[in-house]
Amino acid sequence: MNIAFIPVRCGSQSIPFKNIKKFCGKPLVYWNLKALQNATKIDKVFVATDCDEISDVVNSFDFSKVEIYNRDPQNATDTASTESVMLEFIDKQDFNEDDLFLLVQATSPFTQAKDFDEALEQLKRENADSLLTCVRTKRFYWNEDGIPYNYDYKNRPRRQDFDGLFMENGAFYINRIANIKKEKNRLSGKIAIYKMDEFTGVEIDEEDDWFIAEKLMYKHVLSKRPKPEIKLFLSDVDGTLTDAGMYYAEDGNELKKFNTHDGKGFELLRKSGIKTGIITSENTTIVENRAKKLSVDYLYQGLEHKGKLEIAKEICEKESITLQEVAYIGDDINCKELLQNVGMAACPANAIGEIKNIPNIINLSKNGGEGAVREFVEIILCKAKTL
Repeated sequence: MNIAFIPVRCGSQSIPFKNIKKFCGKPLVYWNLKALQNATKIDKVFVATDCDEISDVVNSFDFSKVEIYNRDPQNATDTASTESVMLEFIDKQDFNEDDLFLLVQATSPFTQAKDFDEALEQLKRENADSLLTCVRTKRFYWNEDGIPYNYDYKNRPRRQDFDGLFMENGAFYINRIANIKKEKNRLSGKIAIYKMDEFTGVEIDEEDDWFIAEKLMYKHVLSKRPKPEIKLFLSDVDGTLTDAGMYYAEDGNELKKFNTHDGKGFELLRKSGIKTGIITSENTTIVENRAKKLSVDYLYQGLEHKGKLEIAKEICEKESITLQEVAYIGDDINCKELLQNVGMAACPANAIGEIKNIPNIINLSKNGGEGAVREFVEIILCKAKTL
């Protein structure tokens, strides 16, 4: 069995609650958990934490392989070593001695599912006892006495002719349970090196690292994801097209606040040949009038006994498209099922936490009723241009 283990503490001296702070729109720990969930060779994933806040966030991802392990307080201090919590965890489990144990660092979010699978294959292929991840660095290193470590300054090599050195990037380590128990270390015996791209050498320990890492993540990882072709755009109303406020006139009539920029977004979608629709649980004349103003192709109100996902499937059948060709934006629990099944999902900045943590959802910077829909529209149209 191949077991992955991610230690994440609540305490962090440099960045408070670092492991669940939003990184590229998701809690930092999400990225490695998603990769492990998708890795074909990983059987179980354990998140070792010391607080309910992290447990709640991790559980909200609903990853089938992931379990929470409540680490002992003495192994969750600033002075406790990673090996100490590893050994504590292993001693309390009933693992086979030959099981492989992967120590995965949440502060290295660039790791992909293929990295875990390929590294496990390499370990077996090279008949190694353990493995660590590294990047090749071609920097020149000196000691404090002015003596170079890795080159002759009198014969400075060109970069293309310089082999450089391997540097640990801290992404993950692999060893067998028996070796860890015996050596009390993440590495032992014959050690293999799994080489990763140079940009993965950035670890997130300080605020400046955070900003740099996000830029690298967008450039090297997120920009290369497959982009679905969107043919239908659907939106919720309250908290999405509106600010979720409840307004009443003196005569008792209900009012809603919409945003003109969102209206322009619907117009841009129509001009791009993308059908539009509104799905809302309420049934009001206000929404009906707004839908007419926006010239949407579909308006479903009330829903009666049908859920939003069922309604979306009906529209897809009429349009002869799949849910993967649908984009949807919503903010609350009644939107969750549909958001989990469409090709592109987004939520306003003021959406509830359970919605924000849906895997692959786009967390927008604007609140509902303040241009969130327009922001999502621009993302969709930008992706369409690159298809």
